[in-house]
Amino acid sequence: MLRNIDLKLVVSISMALSMLFVLPAGAEMMTIDTELPDFFNFDENYYTVYGGPDVSATLVGDNEYSRGDEVTLDINLMNKGVITGFKSEEDDDPVSELDQKIQSTEMGYEAQRTTAIGIVAVLNSENPNVRVKSGPQEAGTLASGEQTSDPLQFNIEISKNAPAGEYPLNLTLYYGYQENVQINGDNETDLGITNMEVGLWYAVGQQFEELSVIVDEEADFEVVNVTGDLVLGEEGILRVVYRNTGEEAVKDATVRISADEPFSTTDDQSFIGSLGPGDTAEAIFKLKVDETGVAKMYAINSEIKYEDTEGHSRISDTVKITTEVLPGGSSGQGSVYIGIAVVIIITAAVIGARKFLFKKEGND
Repeated sequence: MLRNIDLKLVVSISMALSMLFVLPAGAEMMTIDTELPDFFNFDENYYTVYGGPDVSATLVGDNEYSRGDEVTLDINLMNKGVITGFKSEEDDDPVSELDQKIQSTEMGYEAQRTTAIGIVAVLNSENPNVRVKSGPQEAGTLASGEQTSDPLQFNIEISKNAPAGEYPLNLTLYYGYQENVQINGDNETDLGITNMEVGLWYAVGQQFEELSVIVDEEADFEVVNVTGDLVLGEEGILRVVYRNTGEEAVKDATVRISADEPFSTTDDQSFIGSLGPGDTAEAIFKLKVDETGVAKMYAINSEIKYEDTEGHSRISDTVKITTEVLPGGSSGQGSVYIGIAVVIIITAAVIGARKFLFKKEGND
């Protein structure tokens, strides 16, 4: 039946995608200016329709993470676009059956205005403590009422030095949508409109959604002072002062060290108790240094096992202890030198005293 109809479908897509155009998060959908197709004639446009796509974004799952995490965010998109109204561009004069048919056909096409076509999502973080590692993601086409079958995935990295708190993420959505429709034809028959032309004018929509991730409060530790008398071939005491640099207090904290060569110990743990944010505590270890080692600076790995404010047992990241090992015999030389000095002083005093006595006896 359609073979007897000379149907010409003219589709014009005019899209200008400006990836550098940014507005504050939360702004409503805006249209990027596009050129009107050459054949588009508003004198033959029957309706002006208002409304369009309205794509919202939702973060799937938990958004709370720890500093230093590298995670994948799952983001779901849903199109809630609606037609908010329309206006007839025709006067009140009686219309022909052809015009009625064309108007009805145009309104059917106009209903597609709410479809978001070829969605592209770009995630951005303005805070250097949260870095987005993924580029733009494609989400396909969503008609009104539809949502993505599979969430978009963006990889982010949270700095190990990120303070606890909420970090905003800006999601920019670009998509095409049907801006206007123009339909005309030569005649209306039982088979339909002959020589019907359909002009579809597309524009580019841009929306902004704000999401966020939360960096949890937690304890963190650093070494603020190290003292010790470690000598090759001898056993010595190592004292290490730790500070809780995090936002969360801890209790029942115990430091454990990894004593690699040339160190050895039978006591690799030291209890330091409770530390609030900013508090310090001293850990004490007894270490023996192998005589075959080298006198130099060494880095010893340590970690702190503790109980957080919710009663969960946790283990910190590795904290380095930097300490020096002295050459063999270094610890005894000091006392030898002190003894020699004392002997010299005493001898000098005795000699001086004798000279004074001898001189005094001679004068008498």
